[in-house]
Amino acid sequence: MSVRMERVYEAPDGGVRVLVDRLWPRGLKKEDAHLDRWAKDVAPSTELRRWFHGTQGDFEEFARRYRAELDAPQVQQELDELRRLAAGDADLVLLTAVKEPSHSHVSVLLERLEQSG
Repeated sequence: MSVRMERVYEAPDGGVRVLVDRLWPRGLKKEDAHLDRWAKDVAPSTELRRWFHGTQGDFEEFARRYRAELDAPQVQQELDELRRLAAGDADLVLLTAVKEPSHSHVSVLLERLEQSG
Protein backbone atom coordinates (compact mmCIF):
# COMPACT_ATOMS: atom_id res chain seq x y z
CA MET A 1 0.00 0.00 0.00
CA SER A 2 1.32 3.38 -0.97
CA VAL A 3 -0.42 6.27 0.75
CA ARG A 4 0.89 9.79 1.06
CA MET A 5 -0.45 13.18 2.09
CA GLU A 6 -0.20 16.47 0.23
CA ARG A 7 -1.71 19.90 0.31
CA VAL A 8 -4.57 20.20 -2.15
CA TYR A 9 -3.12 23.46 -3.48
CA GLU A 10 -0.02 21.71 -4.86
CA ALA A 11 0.09 20.65 -8.51
CA PRO A 12 -1.24 17.14 -9.14
CA ASP A 13 1.50 14.52 -8.98
CA GLY A 14 -0.28 11.34 -9.98
CA GLY A 15 -2.12 8.83 -7.89
CA VAL A 16 -5.73 8.67 -6.77
CA ARG A 17 -6.40 12.09 -5.26
CA VAL A 18 -8.85 12.14 -2.32
CA LEU A 19 -9.73 15.29 -0.39
CA VAL A 20 -10.13 14.35 3.29
CA ASP A 21 -11.31 17.73 4.65
CA ARG A 22 -14.91 18.38 5.71
CA LEU A 23 -14.86 21.91 4.27
CA TRP A 24 -14.00 22.84 0.70
CA PRO A 25 -10.55 24.51 0.50
CA ARG A 26 -10.66 28.31 0.33
CA GLY A 27 -9.87 29.90 -2.99
CA LEU A 28 -9.78 26.64 -4.91
CA LYS A 29 -12.10 26.08 -7.84
CA LYS A 30 -13.51 22.57 -8.03
CA GLU A 31 -12.19 22.09 -11.56
CA ASP A 32 -8.68 23.06 -10.40
CA ALA A 33 -8.60 20.49 -7.58
CA HIS A 34 -8.20 17.46 -9.87
CA LEU A 35 -9.94 15.20 -7.34
CA ASP A 36 -10.98 11.63 -7.78
CA ARG A 37 -13.05 11.67 -4.59
CA TRP A 38 -14.07 13.89 -1.68
CA ALA A 39 -14.20 11.81 1.51
CA LYS A 40 -15.83 14.28 3.92
CA ASP A 41 -16.99 11.56 6.27
CA VAL A 42 -13.46 10.64 7.39
CA ALA A 43 -12.69 14.22 8.37
CA PRO A 44 -13.01 15.27 12.02
CA SER A 45 -16.47 16.37 13.11
CA THR A 46 -17.24 20.06 13.04
CA GLU A 47 -17.27 20.08 16.85
CA LEU A 48 -13.85 18.47 17.13
CA ARG A 49 -12.35 20.73 14.46
CA ARG A 50 -13.70 23.82 16.23
CA TRP A 51 -12.39 22.59 19.59
CA PHE A 52 -8.91 22.00 18.21
CA HIS A 53 -8.65 25.30 16.35
CA GLY A 54 -10.69 27.43 18.74
CA THR A 55 -8.89 26.63 21.96
CA GLN A 56 -5.51 25.78 20.50
CA GLY A 57 -6.22 22.31 21.77
CA ASP A 58 -3.54 19.79 22.49
CA PHE A 59 -2.72 17.70 19.40
CA GLU A 60 -2.47 14.44 21.34
CA GLU A 61 -5.94 14.97 22.80
CA PHE A 62 -7.25 15.93 19.36
CA ALA A 63 -5.72 12.75 17.87
CA ARG A 64 -7.27 10.62 20.62
CA ARG A 65 -10.71 12.11 20.02
CA TYR A 66 -10.35 11.82 16.25
CA ARG A 67 -9.33 8.15 16.49
CA ALA A 68 -12.54 7.57 18.44
CA GLU A 69 -14.51 9.25 15.65
CA LEU A 70 -12.76 7.02 13.10
CA ASP A 71 -13.98 3.98 15.06
CA ALA A 72 -17.62 4.99 14.58
CA PRO A 73 -19.63 2.58 12.39
CA GLN A 74 -20.76 5.34 10.01
CA VAL A 75 -17.13 6.10 9.10
CA GLN A 76 -16.14 2.49 8.42
CA GLN A 77 -17.57 2.36 4.89
CA GLU A 78 -15.49 5.36 3.81
CA LEU A 79 -12.37 3.95 5.50
CA ASP A 80 -12.93 0.66 3.68
CA GLU A 81 -13.14 2.55 0.39
CA LEU A 82 -9.85 4.35 1.14
CA ARG A 83 -8.25 0.98 1.95
CA ARG A 84 -9.53 -0.40 -1.34
CA LEU A 85 -8.07 2.57 -3.23
CA ALA A 86 -4.77 2.21 -1.38
CA ALA A 87 -4.58 -1.45 -2.41
CA GLY A 88 -4.81 -0.51 -6.10
CA ASP A 89 -2.04 0.07 -8.59
CA ALA A 90 -1.90 3.85 -8.16
CA ASP A 91 -0.77 5.69 -5.03
CA LEU A 92 -3.48 6.99 -2.74
CA VAL A 93 -2.94 10.71 -2.12
CA LEU A 94 -4.74 12.16 0.91
CA LEU A 95 -5.30 15.84 0.22
CA THR A 96 -5.92 18.61 2.70
CA ALA A 97 -5.96 22.39 2.87
CA VAL A 98 -4.27 22.57 6.28
CA LYS A 99 -0.90 24.29 6.39
CA GLU A 100 0.84 21.49 8.30
CA PRO A 101 -0.56 18.12 7.18
CA SER A 102 1.87 16.28 9.47
CA HIS A 103 0.28 18.02 12.48
CA SER A 104 -3.35 17.50 11.50
CA HIS A 105 -6.10 14.94 11.14
CA VAL A 106 -4.46 13.70 7.94
CA SER A 107 -1.47 12.27 9.82
CA VAL A 108 -3.85 10.43 12.17
CA LEU A 109 -5.87 9.13 9.23
CA LEU A 110 -2.72 8.02 7.43
CA GLU A 111 -1.60 6.19 10.56
CA ARG A 112 -4.98 4.42 10.79
CA LEU A 113 -4.82 3.34 7.14
CA GLU A 114 -1.27 2.05 7.52
CA GLN A 115 -2.20 0.06 10.67
CA SER A 116 -5.01 -1.71 8.92
CA GLY A 117 -3.10 -2.35 5.70
